[in-house]
Amino acid sequence: MRGLAKTSRSHGSMELVDRERPDPGPDEALIEVDYAGLCGSDAGIYEFESAFERMTLPNVIGHEYSGRVVEVGGGVTNFSVGDRVVERPIRGCGECYQCRIGEENVCQNAVITGVDHDGAYAGYIAVPESALHPVPDDVPPKHAAIVEPTSIGARAVIENSRVGAGDRVMVEGPGPIGLLTAQIADAQGGEVVVAGVGQDTEYRLPLAEELGFRTINVESDDLDAHRETLTDGVGYDVVFDTTGHPSGLTMAVDEVRKGGQIVLVGQTGETTMPYSPLVRAEVDLQCSYASMYDDFEHSLRLIASGDVDCETFLDDRFSLLDADEAFETFVSGGTCKPVFDVSELRG
Repeated sequence: MRGLAKTSRSHGSMELVDRERPDPGPDEALIEVDYAGLCGSDAGIYEFESAFERMTLPNVIGHEYSGRVVEVGGGVTNFSVGDRVVERPIRGCGECYQCRIGEENVCQNAVITGVDHDGAYAGYIAVPESALHPVPDDVPPKHAAIVEPTSIGARAVIENSRVGAGDRVMVEGPGPIGLLTAQIADAQGGEVVVAGVGQDTEYRLPLAEELGFRTINVESDDLDAHRETLTDGVGYDVVFDTTGHPSGLTMAVDEVRKGGQIVLVGQTGETTMPYSPLVRAEVDLQCSYASMYDDFEHSLRLIASGDVDCETFLDDRFSLLDADEAFETFVSGGTCKPVFDVSELRG
């Protein structure tokens, strides 16, 4: 089989490589991958940001995917050939303190599919039974490929935020996680506005509008005027920062109301700002990272119900046989959630 792999420690350097079809171990299932998504982490690998220097190359990437079980190891008891599945790609060690208290999403020794071992941009992948999640019949395979990023938004909104009916919500960043977070906050009853920058006006902010959200271009629009109109000048009850940019947190501080909440979802790197105003305003600063079993369950239901609009959100224009086009378009903001038909790699 073929797989799309990162092959050198530089921008780009994504090549199709030959891989043997893996044999599942005793506690593993072999998954035939149907569809796989491209996310910000994959783009970070493409650009080879410092967070990915630990990778051993060449490494097949990809961790958002759906597929079907085609073979099981002798110790597998909960899945059978033909079952439709997705993977929870951050695998906890099961032994550290965080894992023992049920916080495996922040495991001290976690390994990540597509980063620490070969991922899903290949025809087949062998996965421990403990990392697999069943997909119900009412979620199509292409839609199931975005369960994992949806689960990140679900955790941010349902588990880690205070969003409720009538709350005024700003989502900073119209990337994949931002637009999923916006849809889930809307489903929770929030009145949601999505903010982006000039680069986002080509594709991502129009996509947000197609999904039903009011949008703001922070580089050209008057944020004070929007805040006055949308929140009566009080500020937003909850601000989600999904930008992954240092400016996201400082902007969130300006936009959130006194006594409100900021939820950091994107990894912003370093930023410098005065923190006393947050203390004096009793602003709740909450972080949200990755997801767990319940978040996957919520995501599957949100997708099945249509609260997450996959048909509008997904972009199937691209191919893994010419992946550079997809990655460069993603990095430039010309797409939001590409999903690849992985069966091409089995041909």
